[in-house]
Amino acid sequence: MAQTLTILAEGLMPGIAKPMTGFSSGIIELALKHRGDAFRVVYALQIGADIWVVHAFQKKSKSGIKTPKQELNLIQERLKRLREMLK
Repeated sequence: MAQTLTILAEGLMPGIAKPMTGFSSGIIELALKHRGDAFRVVYALQIGADIWVVHAFQKKSKSGIKTPKQELNLIQERLKRLREMLK
């Protein structure tokens, strides 16, 4: 994970990164697998040399690609707080 964030900080886009749908541009989702389980890490647009990770969760569903509503709500709330903090 740290290696992936370092790649992102250097301005590169690793293969496990994709824009997260339903959010403003600059919100990226990382899809990770570890020991057969799927995990997602969501981070906000890089601000200067900083990358702000706003949420990480284990994907529970074995089928389908939709992110659960409660996870989306939590991401939205954290992004809102981050934007307020950085003003």
